[in-house]
Amino acid sequence: MCSPEEAALLRLEEVFSATLARINSFVLQPLLEAAPEPSDPWGRECLQLLQQLHRSSQQLWEVTEESLHSLQERLRHPDSISLESLLLLHSADHVLQVHLEYIESYTSCVAVQAFQKAVKRRSEYWQGQRKALQQFLSGMSSEGSVGTALVQALRQPLTHHVQHCMLLLLSLRDAVGESHPTRELLVHAATVFGNLQSFMRQELDQAMATQALWHTLSSRLRDVLCTPAHRLLQDSQDIPVTVTPLRAERVLLFDDALVLLQGHSVHTFDLKLVWVEPGQDGCMFHLLTPEEEFSLCSKDPQGRVAWQWKVTQAVCQTLRGKKDFPVLGAGLEPSEPPICRCGAYTFRAEGRFSQATYEGEWYGGRPHGKGTLKWPDGRNHVGDFCQGLEHGFGIRLVPQASEDKFDCYKCHWREGSMCGYGICEYSTSEVYKGYFQEGLRHGFGVLESTPQTPQPCRYTGHWERGQRSGYGVQDDGDRGERYIGMWQADQRHGRGVVVTQAGVCYQGTFQADKMVGPGILLSEDDSLYEGTFTRDLTFVGKGKVTFPNGFTLEGSFGSGAGRGLHTQGVLDTAALPPDPGSTRKRQLGLGVFPVESRWQGVYGPFQDFVQAGCPGDLQEALLGFHVQSSRELRKSQEYLCCERTHPEDHAGRMEDILEELLQHRAPEALQQCLRKALSNSLHPLGKLLRTLMLTFQATYSGIGANKHLQGLAQEEVKQHAQELWAAYRWQPRCPSLWFAGVCCRLPYSARARPQRKIKMQRQASTRSSSLSTCFFMRGRTASTARALPTLASSPTPSCLSSWMYRSTCGPSRTSR
Repeated sequence: MCSPEEAALLRLEEVFSATLARINSFVLQPLLEAAPEPSDPWGRECLQLLQQLHRSSQQLWEVTEESLHSLQERLRHPDSISLESLLLLHSADHVLQVHLEYIESYTSCVAVQAFQKAVKRRSEYWQGQRKALQQFLSGMSSEGSVGTALVQALRQPLTHHVQHCMLLLLSLRDAVGESHPTRELLVHAATVFGNLQSFMRQELDQAMATQALWHTLSSRLRDVLCTPAHRLLQDSQDIPVTVTPLRAERVLLFDDALVLLQGHSVHTFDLKLVWVEPGQDGCMFHLLTPEEEFSLCSKDPQGRVAWQWKVTQAVCQTLRGKKDFPVLGAGLEPSEPPICRCGAYTFRAEGRFSQATYEGEWYGGRPHGKGTLKWPDGRNHVGDFCQGLEHGFGIRLVPQASEDKFDCYKCHWREGSMCGYGICEYSTSEVYKGYFQEGLRHGFGVLESTPQTPQPCRYTGHWERGQRSGYGVQDDGDRGERYIGMWQADQRHGRGVVVTQAGVCYQGTFQADKMVGPGILLSEDDSLYEGTFTRDLTFVGKGKVTFPNGFTLEGSFGSGAGRGLHTQGVLDTAALPPDPGSTRKRQLGLGVFPVESRWQGVYGPFQDFVQAGCPGDLQEALLGFHVQSSRELRKSQEYLCCERTHPEDHAGRMEDILEELLQHRAPEALQQCLRKALSNSLHPLGKLLRTLMLTFQATYSGIGANKHLQGLAQEEVKQHAQELWAAYRWQPRCPSLWFAGVCCRLPYSARARPQRKIKMQRQASTRSSSLSTCFFMRGRTASTARALPTLASSPTPSCLSSWMYRSTCGPSRTSR
């Protein structure tokens, strides 16, 4: 047998269904028939809101009919159909969702006065419908505007229905008893309708407050702020606050934005990117936004608490993406908004980011973490940010004047500018791989152009503030020559050596890209000229020629039109034929470029990395990375990525290799350990070796494979061997370097057993010699091998052995 509460629910649903049907016929349908003027955008928007309300009302009527049907079936067959079959019980959440959609549609119409605007378009019709509207308004007089009557006609039936549903469900819960199987469903349904009642009351109050707000604003401000989504939560005219250091006559808190009004100007802050911080006293709290920081000050602590709580909860609600239920801030987690967020913002203030849109991670009002910057002119930046600036690895595309041409920078950044290692591909088909500082090329780097460019060239060397400066090697494709020497302000300046494709090489002093003063010129047939000459290798002025057979010619040289080279001097034919070994000893560059300072731009970042404790987050910035090159710069988003070499892509995991190497601590295993470290492209020593190989090949391969540069190359390899060994010996003092790649701790027991000193000295000399051989064999080309046949077997200097002895066995363990 059915209970009286079930019968009451049936009657309640019958009345509500019939009321919804009459509202549809007498209210909603006539409202939809009032078509707005084509030139009235507000009218069209109000019509769309009314159409949405009509759809929501229809859904509410349909679910009410389903509920009514389930109640009727229950009353007809109480023995065969259980209480659980009622729609209000088994689908309470679905019923709730339909009610929420109707409330959202209705309150949007209320907030923007959609009913009043629709009534104006058919005022005569609605004046005649006053009495018809009275049937929906119990306990209210017919006085007042038709628009107000429409608002109440759509509100009262729903409010009455929700309230009585909750009461009847509570009564039914009490009637069935504690042990009834449907008691939990009844408790849940009653709770749902109770929460719905609270939510509806709050939403209606906010919509009415928002509607009343528009009457207090000028038409210009109303046009800017009046949107269906806005709901007023707090007004400074109700609880006064002042804004510092900004100025505002009025502060409005909506459910999605904080608005400051000053005269006719409107400053709007999206709550997704508003951070709330406590103030220094009880009447103030601070707000952080992407471009502004300001405080709200109230007259008393109670006002501050009210404002701060509402702003905080509004921010939380906005970040959750849906309205709090049943009321703002009611028992939801987190109660405080997260300091780390994701969002999008377009910067408006003047500066580097002006008009740029940032989308990504934020922290305390600043871009922080992964993000993307896009400027209106087509520039894009994807990468890491820290405290509002580019910091860490990032990729930037900069469009050029020609269509679909970009400069692409794949670099590490520090505090907003490129700093550290980077790879840059320019629209001119040039590629730079090297280091930056404050956005300019600085330190070691390689600039290379394609052979198809009008003036192909390749520079490998040092840079200073965007210009070639210091020691460097440049290939000139047009002239077919290579310059090895010093640079200043992007020009050859200082001592230098030039090697040509014809096998001629010469050494001299350069100023402002031109050779000045006397020099030394060696030809392919071992002829030697000492004196002055032009860039096209024409002898001028005083000089001395030593021929391969030992004859010498010393005097003054010149040239003229139609006369060719002419000279006036002394020819000495009395000299004996030279020893073949003496011509091989004619070497250029020795003593001219101190070997220890040639490639400091390569060793410097490695030393900085070690001295910093080998932090993993600095390894790429200081030691470089490898990416697949792409000379065809594209406008597609796919280009804004960088597939760098990942440790997992390398054969063998770092931990496995490290564990294997640490098992070999005997002296005879050191060479194997060092070989593994140098052959691993992920190990810092391996990265250092590959860069050194690059400089060696840039200098001595191709036309640089000249026998007159053998001594220069040999001393360079020996110096590299010493530097690499010194770097390897650093590892026991820097354990974190183990985990930057692969290494092995060297035994350090010579002090305890001095009888092993001579033996370890011999081992050190052997290792460094092997290292020289290893470096040369990895870096040489076939032409280099032919030109430098004895380089790989050259003995390590005794000074290296002495240094190795002191480093390995000496009393001091300090760095070199």
